[in-house]
Amino acid sequence: MAELPGAPAGFGRPAPLPQTGWERLRELWRRDEQQQYPEETVNIAKSAFTAGVVGWLYGGLPAFVSARKAFIESSHGEIFQNRADAVQSAHRAGLRSFIRYGWRWSWRVTAFATIFNVVSTSLSAYRDKTTISNFAAAGAFTGALFRMHLGLQGLVGGIVFGTVFGVPAGGFLMAMYGLAGETFQEKRNRERRELYEQKLAEWQSRLNMTEILGQTENNAQGRPEMERARELKSC
Repeated sequence: MAELPGAPAGFGRPAPLPQTGWERLRELWRRDEQQQYPEETVNIAKSAFTAGVVGWLYGGLPAFVSARKAFIESSHGEIFQNRADAVQSAHRAGLRSFIRYGWRWSWRVTAFATIFNVVSTSLSAYRDKTTISNFAAAGAFTGALFRMHLGLQGLVGGIVFGTVFGVPAGGFLMAMYGLAGETFQEKRNRERRELYEQKLAEWQSRLNMTEILGQTENNAQGRPEMERARELKSC
């Protein structure tokens, strides 16, 4: 139903729920009325940050220990001002390796996790269901993307590695969804449907109120005319 003449902005019928995969996919990267992104999109950003921290620690801590140990072993013949100077020099060597190798692992793990989550979340939104096959396909795509520069053999190896990674990761997430009672997609569909029904009820209520006010105004305008007509008849 079109908006009534003179109705305030936003009075029109609420937009229907997305029906196609592309509509659900576009909504995934669109802000809502509160200027907030969907929970799935926010979780992608959170997982990217977590992956970056984990990757940095995974690559940086062993490098820190190894570099510090190597410095101590190779500096027996060097002369330091005092013990504190020697300890600081060893720590600086370890810190350089921590930053260097931590960053090297961090951006790789972040990129892999982000691409994997974007693809799996997009597939779940497009298909309107969450299955292990979505995670397997996301893992295969991400693995192939990371290894494609190594040629056909690297591409195949990346697909196999990504699939092997995606299946257990998807199984774990599906188990977590089972404990929660619903997947992110099911939760989003339920919240979207509840919000639409609420907006539709509010719109119908405002529409009925507008019709009542219109009838009241018409009746109020008609009464003076009726009174004038009666006066003319009496004359």
